[in-house]
Amino acid sequence: MGGATLSRLLNPQRIALIGAGSWTDAVAQGARALGYRGELWRIHPQRESTAANRYYRSIDELPGAPDCSFLAVPNHEVPAQAAALARRGAGAFVCFSAGFSETATPEGLALTQQLELAAGTLPFLGPNCYGMVNYFDRVALWPDQVVGTPLERGVALICQSGTIALTLMFNDRSLPIGYLITVGNQTRIAAEDLIDELCDDPRVSAFGLYLEGIKDIKRFASAAQRARACGKPIALIKSGRSEAAMRTARSHTGALTGSDAAFDAFCRQAGIARCETLSVLCETLKLLHLGGPLTGRRVIVMGASGGDMAMAADLSRPLALEYPAFAPESAQRLDTLLAGRVTIGNPFDMHTYLWFDHAAMRSLFAEVLRSDVDAVAFMLDCPPAGRADDAAFTAVIDEFIAAAAGAKARAVLLASLPENLGQAIRERCLAAGVVPLQGLHEGLLALDHAGAMGAARGADELPLFHQRQRSEGPVYTLSEHAAKAALHAVGVQVPQSRLVAANDAPGAAQALGFPVAMKATGAGMEHKSELGGVVIGIRSPAEARSAAARLAGLSPQLLVETMIADGVAEVLVGISSDEQYGQILVIGAGGIYTELWRDTVSLLPPWSRASIAAALRPLLITRLINGYRGKPAGDLEALIEAIVAIGRYAEEHCATLIEMDVNPIIVRPRGAGAIAVDALIRTTEES
Repeated sequence: MGGATLSRLLNPQRIALIGAGSWTDAVAQGARALGYRGELWRIHPQRESTAANRYYRSIDELPGAPDCSFLAVPNHEVPAQAAALARRGAGAFVCFSAGFSETATPEGLALTQQLELAAGTLPFLGPNCYGMVNYFDRVALWPDQVVGTPLERGVALICQSGTIALTLMFNDRSLPIGYLITVGNQTRIAAEDLIDELCDDPRVSAFGLYLEGIKDIKRFASAAQRARACGKPIALIKSGRSEAAMRTARSHTGALTGSDAAFDAFCRQAGIARCETLSVLCETLKLLHLGGPLTGRRVIVMGASGGDMAMAADLSRPLALEYPAFAPESAQRLDTLLAGRVTIGNPFDMHTYLWFDHAAMRSLFAEVLRSDVDAVAFMLDCPPAGRADDAAFTAVIDEFIAAAAGAKARAVLLASLPENLGQAIRERCLAAGVVPLQGLHEGLLALDHAGAMGAARGADELPLFHQRQRSEGPVYTLSEHAAKAALHAVGVQVPQSRLVAANDAPGAAQALGFPVAMKATGAGMEHKSELGGVVIGIRSPAEARSAAARLAGLSPQLLVETMIADGVAEVLVGISSDEQYGQILVIGAGGIYTELWRDTVSLLPPWSRASIAAALRPLLITRLINGYRGKPAGDLEALIEAIVAIGRYAEEHCATLIEMDVNPIIVRPRGAGAIAVDALIRTTEES
């Protein structure tokens, strides 16, 4: 909504509850239960006033302008109520009523337009919105049970789904929630508006979001950048990973990218943790609440069970967590403490030799916490309080907490099963700055997310959105020869070639020198291989004549190229254009491995050498380029330069480029370069 302050919405001194009795009764009950200290006015056209509640017949009868109102009236009445609030000088409202744009019907869309017009400049949440709870200031406009207590510092949760918000409110994970706000259809107030507003609240430690769509990605990016600058990191869930590939895609690139891939790239580059589940979101937010992102992904996991350590190692395999060895002097001190009875490694199975020697346990913990890592996780599942004696467990936890005071590494208490870390222990940890993580898988993912955020926090390049102007004109596909010429002009290496009449192709092959490849070319030849329009490995004049005769039936002109025989790896590089996110660069395994491996990464601009190198690092194909299992290493630097040049071409032709597919680029041995042997460019600019 841009610019307007939302203070009267978030911390109203006067609240008006308008409409349906059962829902507004629940709002009133929740507000009182949380300890709301302001005025609470009730509006209903038929209800009679009682000693406990006075009912006004309309907004005009109220004794003053409400700071925030809760509308639970039939949807067709909402515009009139919004207009009345605007006339009265109200501050904002929550539109609980549904049946607006979320229905995607002409009636719902028309009603949304009427609401926006009637509300004027008045801020509002919704429609189709469950409300909000401000635990800091004891404010609840929430038509359901309010679970949780006031606190002085916590995370701000912003959700499009009321049910998801309610689920998060009910969490048994000791997640400190300061704000719980639902935005519904985001018609007036969107998630990015709330992030921008709450950046100024010193009580907010981090943001947690559940989103189904981004209203304005540029404003969202700006708000996320501001949150990062204010030290308030963001973790989120965004639904829609199963979204179909872009409808206009006619290349490998188009099939591999789309709005969801672009959003992944945006989160990664903006230092936002994109979580898969609510449990991982909660655990990540606890880490962020207690100290923000980690500085990296170097961790130590320790515990008294070899089984626990083995599971931790196994579950870490698909993650980017690093388990560095202990420094020699530290390993020696640990070995001395444990009298040589334990193998000193990471994950660290410390056994139970010192379990009841509390002073020795504290020394052990202190030694591990001095390690040059980003986090130390002590893995322990506790018996249920009240049903078993947990004294031996809590005593060791107390030693870990004491050793963690002032430690360089983030201290984490990690339970395999979420339920095996009771509330009393969690609260004790949180009060001491130790992060209680519930669930081994969730906890490791949270550490991985927080480490990735720390790495992104050090980057200077925030994502940009290069968007072309939409055009209704025709789309042209450049011939392969023209596409390669365009790329060569910006610095991409291509094979030596000749574009000749079919009859002249054998002579061109002889002139270039065998072996060669021969290809049909021209309009409609985007997928030449599927049409039988490519012949490779031609090694003699006779083979050249045979190939030319066969290909002449597909096109009158043929492209003859030298073969690249010393390739180490094949890489796909492409550009697609998304209506919301703009240009997307995709890099991955190329050639026959594109669909087989699905080993790709997407990247939003700016496309610098540093950002491209970082994007390449986790790909499987990069391991091959770096010399997998003793094989010759490829020219990674030349590949990076080629990708930079492709990005430069895309940026220069942003207004007209629809998509580009360079597949494959053959990476030759180190020092020999990287050659683009096929290219597709689709554009609105006639060549």
